[in-house]
This record gives sequence, structure tokens and C-alpha cells, in this order.
Amino acid sequence: MKTDVLIAGSGCSGLYCALQLPKDWEVTVLSKKSVEECNSYLAQGGICMLKAEEDYDSYFEDTMKAGHYENDEGAVERMIKESPEIIRDLESYGTRFQKNEDGSFCFTREGAHSSKRILFHEDITGKEITSHLYEEAKKHANIHICEYATLKDIVVEDGACVGGVVEKDGKTEVIRADYVVLATGGIGGTYEHSTNYKHLTGDAITIAKKHGIELKNLDYVQIHPTTLYSEDKEERSFLISESVRGEGAKLYDKDGKRFVDELLPRDLLTKEILKQMEKDGTSHVWEDLTVIPKDELENHFPNIVEHCRRQGYDPEKQWIPVVPAQHYFMGGVKVDYDSHTSMDRLYAVGETACNGVHGKNRLASNSLLESLVFARRAARHMTKSGK
Repeated sequence: MKTDVLIAGSGCSGLYCALQLPKDWEVTVLSKKSVEECNSYLAQGGICMLKAEEDYDSYFEDTMKAGHYENDEGAVERMIKESPEIIRDLESYGTRFQKNEDGSFCFTREGAHSSKRILFHEDITGKEITSHLYEEAKKHANIHICEYATLKDIVVEDGACVGGVVEKDGKTEVIRADYVVLATGGIGGTYEHSTNYKHLTGDAITIAKKHGIELKNLDYVQIHPTTLYSEDKEERSFLISESVRGEGAKLYDKDGKRFVDELLPRDLLTKEILKQMEKDGTSHVWEDLTVIPKDELENHFPNIVEHCRRQGYDPEKQWIPVVPAQHYFMGGVKVDYDSHTSMDRLYAVGETACNGVHGKNRLASNSLLESLVFARRAARHMTKSGK
């Protein structure tokens, strides 16, 4: 089989990259499970956007500070400055963001942000964005989406990537391609407790190691401070969005006393929660959503409220138990500003890639934006390079 571009991964970065490529190029998108079973669909909080030029310095500093100043400044600059174009693109595909009565964007705030700059759709922003990308992709005759297909390896000739080895229905075949894009997601499936799907096991990292492709910051793993505690082992931990704390939710110890600033960066908040759990001898702390006005809670976080109720907790009336869990991978396949890897004709985007934007710790709601900005940059670089 031959295709112009082979994209391994059908999350927001893989789909958006496909949509940004020339319409006369044949693009094959692989999905390890169904398209809907990817981390992009799980993103609750939102997507950051540069809302005004006067917010640039603050947004830049917030990103750098959260990343412990290990971020690549050039990558951060590109992400922030290109964000308005990305949002316009998403709206053109039908993505709906919360608006004020006058039609302007309604922004929310999350931990480590100095101001409100996050766009959202209820508490399912990732699903809202990715589902519309998926629907748009299905309209394009040049984009072929192949579900339940796994990239097992890449094909290398004369130091360049010229295709992939794909497994589907128990059979293996080679797909030749002018370019290959690694967009296989993170590594959460390798952890006992994670907010990720279990089948996201760092496939691209394994392939990159085999072929000597440069990797970066493999030990930079983010733990989300608040997932719903359950004594039953679920397939993945249910995330209680950072936006909940951004809207005023409080964290309490076993005695019902606040013990931390709820809007600390994720890594610092996680440390404080674990410290408090050890001090109290408990397996979780409590999160109080009752302080959020009822209308705001039901309209902004309907899915969180519904899930908590299914688990036996009514967040409008009682505190819910929360515990940290693995959430995001800041390291990955090392790429440049155009998402190109150290191997010719091979790109990496999304959580698979490490372009340095996030540094040592990702700022809340930068993941969807970073994935889209650098997926588009990959598509433009391939287009410019030509077949």
C-alpha cells in the first residue's frame, strides 16, 4: 500500500495535521482503537488562547514558571502567538466555545494562570474539539481513517523514514509513505493509576528507541492532583478538572480544614496533597464543589457532576474524595519547531512529541493548543518540502 502521508494516531494533533495537508495528497490516519478512544476526547478543562496582546507577557511567564523555566522559549512564543488562528480554525469546523451574551468569548481560569484566558465547552472541551475535527476529516476524500490499526514499526531506507509497519486484524502490512507522523499519544497505559486510556503505551517511544531517533525528557511525567478516588480499580482514573478549582472549589484534609492554595501549579499541588495524605494517614483528601454556585456547577461541569453522582457522591451537597494520578507526558520524541524529528521525513506531534513548550511541568490547558499549533506547523513543513 502507498500513501503520501501516514499519520499514526487519530487524536486532535493527528486529525488536525491531516486537515492542514494539501487536499490532493493521500493521507492515511491510523487509530489504535476507535477514533473516540483517545486522550484528546477526555480533555475537560479547555484550551488557552492569547486573548489580547497585553496578556502576552503574563501568559508567557505563566507557562515558563509552571515549566520551572526549562521550557524552550521559542516554542512557547510560537504557541502563544499562533493561538488565535487555531481558535478561528476550530470555530470554522463547528467547534463551540462558551460565549457571553454579547457574543464575546467567555474565559475561565485554572491553576498557575494569573488571569482568565481559557476557552471551554462545558467540561468536555477535548471532545468538542476532536469530534468536530473528526467530522471534518470524514468529509475529505483524501483522508482515510483506519481504526483498530497499530503502528508496530517504521520503514527506514538510507537514513530516511519511508513508511510504516502496520498491524490490523492480526495481519501485518507495510504502508509506504513520503512522510510519517508519530501521533500515538502518551504513556499513561503503562501506569497502574492514570487518567489515560490503557492502550496508550508510548508506542512511538519504543519505535524511536529502536531506530536511534532522538528523545527528550523521558522522566518528565505530570501527575494530576485531583482524580476521583475509588476503591474499585477502574480502567482509568476519572479526572476532576482543574477548572473546578479555578471556579472556587476548595481542598480539605481529614478534619475539613484547608491545607493548600488550590491554584498552585499541578506538580506543587500534587506534592502538598500527597504530604497531607501521609500526615493524615488517608488514601485521599476532600474536594468541596458545594462552594460553586449551583447554576455554574451544573452548566460548566455537567459531566463531572453526573459521574460523581453515579459513584455515590452529590457534589452539590457533599465533598468528594480526590487523589493524584498520572496524567500527562511532557517528554517524548525530540522535535524542532516544525515538529520534525532527528530522522528525515519523520515527524512527531501531540503528547508523543517534545518540542520544549511545557518544560518540566505543563501549564493547565496548554496541551490541546500545543498539539494543534505544532501539528499545523508539521503539515506546513511537509507541504513546503513537497512530495
